[in-house]
Amino acid sequence: MFSCRRESQNTDQENFDVSLLTESSELQLSGEYEAFVKLNKEYLKKAAKIRYTGGKGLCYLNMAGVNVSAGNYEKARFFFNKAEKDLFNSENAYHKAVFYDNYSLYYSHLKLNDKAIACNNKASYYLKQAKKTKLTQKLLPRLYVNKGIYYAWKGWYGTSLKCFTKANMLENSAYTNCMVAQYYLFIHKPDSAGIYIARADEKMISQKTTDVESLWVYYTMGYYYNEIDNSEQAEKALKKALEINIKTRRTYSSHIKEVYKALAELYKKKNDGGKAYFYLKKYMEEEGRFDAERFAVMNKATEDFISEMKQESDWHKNDLPLFIALSITLLTVSGVYVRKIINRLQKKKNTLKEQTDTLKNHVRVKQRQEVIELAKKNDSSFLLKFKEYYPEFIRSLLEINPDLENSELAFCAMLKLRFSSKEIADYTFVQHKSVQQKKYRIRKRLNIPGETDIYDFFENLAE
Repeated sequence: MFSCRRESQNTDQENFDVSLLTESSELQLSGEYEAFVKLNKEYLKKAAKIRYTGGKGLCYLNMAGVNVSAGNYEKARFFFNKAEKDLFNSENAYHKAVFYDNYSLYYSHLKLNDKAIACNNKASYYLKQAKKTKLTQKLLPRLYVNKGIYYAWKGWYGTSLKCFTKANMLENSAYTNCMVAQYYLFIHKPDSAGIYIARADEKMISQKTTDVESLWVYYTMGYYYNEIDNSEQAEKALKKALEINIKTRRTYSSHIKEVYKALAELYKKKNDGGKAYFYLKKYMEEEGRFDAERFAVMNKATEDFISEMKQESDWHKNDLPLFIALSITLLTVSGVYVRKIINRLQKKKNTLKEQTDTLKNHVRVKQRQEVIELAKKNDSSFLLKFKEYYPEFIRSLLEINPDLENSELAFCAMLKLRFSSKEIADYTFVQHKSVQQKKYRIRKRLNIPGETDIYDFFENLAE
């Protein structure tokens, strides 16, 4: 009788796990944040009602995972701590495996790849001990994918490829084919990547692919097409990724910065400085937000550790010298580690700033050329565009003489662009003598001294 009851309880718990994790995954991957939170609240109550501690832990773990993917690392850490207490008392090895898998992703987002690999290895260890179910079969290839990513970031490319290939053999989905393609793009082998891009595209059409996975596939396709100089297809794929991100931003915002970076590179190649600058700026904003989150978590972790050590020292007064020594060591190591990260980020920031400045200059040159072309055509929109390009110049002229007419402002604008009298006469269809007379009138209207070169006056105005 006891055995039957025990078996029934295990079946109920397995059904709970499958239902909770499947539904949560679908909502997270489709970006439905409110529904995701509501579902996990309901399952949390259900787990408490049936006294299923492991079920509660999985609910907390789901909340930790969604916060990692959204870049809210402090919140993620809070839920990981709650999940750990419940899942480590669980007799289900799968619970520990899924916990360590999620924790490895957390460390990966913090760019602590060695810790990510260590957690991934623990996840694999517990998964081998777990009973074979649909959940364990689904987790295994994802463990290989994640391990492939961590090793790629460490520069262990051979091991990384083996992991991606193993994952693709097990799952053969749009996502796993996409990750093999990502590997080949990462090591600059677009021909090999193209094979897996085609397979990922085919799988995305034939299988029901989630929004987040589709976003990643489209991003990879855009990355690939940009590498082979097919800008039209690259733009199409990356814009599709942006479109999907509108739906998934609240649960997977960490993906979008890579899309912004790819778009910046695409438009830079297309010599469209304006759009390249726009998306590079977007990328820098996202990267800055994630960096701020990472530092907040590292600082909080250090504070918590010191706080815990202080409590221990209060209980054991004789250990106070040890506490002080450990605190100094911890702060020294933390300081060195944080300094390394700051230096790396500063270097990255300087590189991005150089790229941004280059793009800014490119945009300015292009805008100036556009204004010059409008002036040459005697286009009616010339003055309007000039005001956009040199707003301070027009403002300064009107401060000197508020009664200047638009025709006089346009004439001053042409002098600012250093058009000669002959050029102004040709472009505005007037005689050379008329231009000279206009110059004389402008001198009087703006009180420009006779000994001052009129071109130098306008060149230095509003600088």
